[in-house]
Amino acid sequence: MVKVKFKRPFTVLIAIMILVSVTFSLGGCSFKGKSSLETFNVYKDYWQKKDYKNMYSMLCKEAKDKISEKDFIDRYSKIYSGIEANNISINVESTNKNSEKIPFSLTMKTVAGDITVKDYEAPMIKEKVDNKKVWTINWSEKMIFPKMESGDKVRVETIPAKRGQIYDRTRYGLALNDMVITIGVKPVDFNINKEENIKKLAKILDIKPSVIENKLKANSNPEYFVPIVNVSIDRGDIIGESKGIPGVMQKESESRIYQGGEAIGSLIGYVGDITAEELKKLEGQGYSSTSKIGKRGLEQVYESKLRAKDGKFIYISKQKDGVESEKIQIAKTQPKNGEDITLSIDTELQKEIYESMNGEKGASTAINPKTGEVLAMVSSPSFDPNLFTTYVPESIKAKWQKDKNIEFDNRFKTTYAPGSTFKLFTAIAGLEKGSINPSQAINIQGNKWQPNASWGGYKVTRVADPGKPIDLKNAFIYSDNIYFAQQALKMGKDAFIEKAKGIGIGENLPVDYPITKSQISYDNNMKNDIQLADSAYGQGQVLMSPLHIALMYSAVVNKGDMMTPTLQISGNKTPAKVWKKGVISEKNANTLLEDLTAVVDNPVGSAHGVKINGVPLAGKTGTAELKKSIEDTSGEEYGWLVTMNTNNPRMVLVTIIEDVKTKGGSHHVIPMQKKVLEYYFIQRGRS
Repeated sequence: MVKVKFKRPFTVLIAIMILVSVTFSLGGCSFKGKSSLETFNVYKDYWQKKDYKNMYSMLCKEAKDKISEKDFIDRYSKIYSGIEANNISINVESTNKNSEKIPFSLTMKTVAGDITVKDYEAPMIKEKVDNKKVWTINWSEKMIFPKMESGDKVRVETIPAKRGQIYDRTRYGLALNDMVITIGVKPVDFNINKEENIKKLAKILDIKPSVIENKLKANSNPEYFVPIVNVSIDRGDIIGESKGIPGVMQKESESRIYQGGEAIGSLIGYVGDITAEELKKLEGQGYSSTSKIGKRGLEQVYESKLRAKDGKFIYISKQKDGVESEKIQIAKTQPKNGEDITLSIDTELQKEIYESMNGEKGASTAINPKTGEVLAMVSSPSFDPNLFTTYVPESIKAKWQKDKNIEFDNRFKTTYAPGSTFKLFTAIAGLEKGSINPSQAINIQGNKWQPNASWGGYKVTRVADPGKPIDLKNAFIYSDNIYFAQQALKMGKDAFIEKAKGIGIGENLPVDYPITKSQISYDNNMKNDIQLADSAYGQGQVLMSPLHIALMYSAVVNKGDMMTPTLQISGNKTPAKVWKKGVISEKNANTLLEDLTAVVDNPVGSAHGVKINGVPLAGKTGTAELKKSIEDTSGEEYGWLVTMNTNNPRMVLVTIIEDVKTKGGSHHVIPMQKKVLEYYFIQRGRS
């Protein structure tokens, strides 16, 4: 060995760099002195780590002459990326340390699931490396897949599956896989009078000319069909007009379509392209960058059921003169269609309710009180979900922008101050505790009241003094805030809060749709008697969803039971299930039903305007004031109306309309609901 004496630090540094360089240059030859089996195990470890560079370093000279390092790395990278290969595990099936052919199998996760490929053989060859004989791998394409040869390609085909469809209770399709019309252009003809044709087509489609211009610029083949937009088949006006422009063509293509228009938008939602964030969140669940996914409403809620799982076919494409001549299967998974879903929703009722609300901000919910089936859940205003599977015209975009996108605020899942509709709860709590005697009249003087001076300047206010003592029935008829405030104070906050829990306030509603939880207060407590008194008539910090209010009222016509709300049904009958048993005794339920019937029947009743001859109804109005403080007189108001038929009860209907302060308060809601009730119970004969 030659000894080198370094006299200077700089010389030492150079020597170290040389040694490091030599070490790196021999990195790929770290298999010197190893048996063929030991050498392949090193190669196997690199393979499992997808370390293609070090794999290449272990190939024999003959293999390296056939494929460059760059092409080798690209070959593996592209194939494994294309089939989404991960978790590679190689099992050596030989114990012969110096075999020239080492059998093995390979297991990995792919886009087609977990696969195991057998019948591999690693051809080993001894050759000189740095004047020493070592084992190397005589690589060929068969080391990628056993039946692969030079020039072959590995491809993946998608076998499409169908997304599950959504139907209403009559099997009317709300979300279907059907055909749309793709309107596009053939540039060779369209471009003869390009500027004029763009202008005409943009006007018909109500889109910016730049949309068409950009799509034409992106196309390099004048004979190629350039798609511009998809439109629903029922848009005969657009389809017909666009046909008159030279070069405009139309093709059918499959898409998600929705029936029901704006009335179902917030309820059903729509599907769209998966985002990078969604893909990351759903990693490992079979989604890809090209997947469609439920974006809102029931399309999102039922995504796991509706979702279509495409099949995948991984194969070796045998090539002859640049043309595919044979497909050799590597792996294949069959497509799995999504599950069809039938809803309890009555689409015609849903549409009637939506139209009755005239685009005003609000929500409506209708349920069958005997079964808990949700017949309608409406948010107004809303959007047509077809716009998200076809395109959004400029005029619609402008409207949404002007409205500050209020069409996308889902109001039926939100909680609101329930106002006087909550007086039913106070009556239930008092009757069940025994603190309310329904026949006992209380002599209340004037329109303002407080128990004592400890309340300072705050007083409970009622609309009018009827000039006579008030019992429970008259308290409902006149919607008397003072009566219910006094009854809440009489029963005490503990009984009040406990009964609120008893009807599910503070719980998630047992329904598929994520409805906001109702609350008795922000902290489930009452800080003082003023808050308790205010809560008795639905102010304070009480918040309830329209669905929860419908369920509470349903107990009155259902012998005291609140049913489990149901959205998805199967077959003709879905077993009814009780959610809250006996929240009211049957005796007290009958008392309250009589009182709520009087609210509609009595000429001075707050809901008398909704009365329909021949259809026995019970109900309650409610006006909720939104105040920033006790002294605030400028707050907005919500108008509520709850109605239910009492002869063979079929429906409890709850409607809330926002911003009714200058429109007559809760009375603004009465004509809306009356129109719906007449449709449902008279036109359809379901009294």
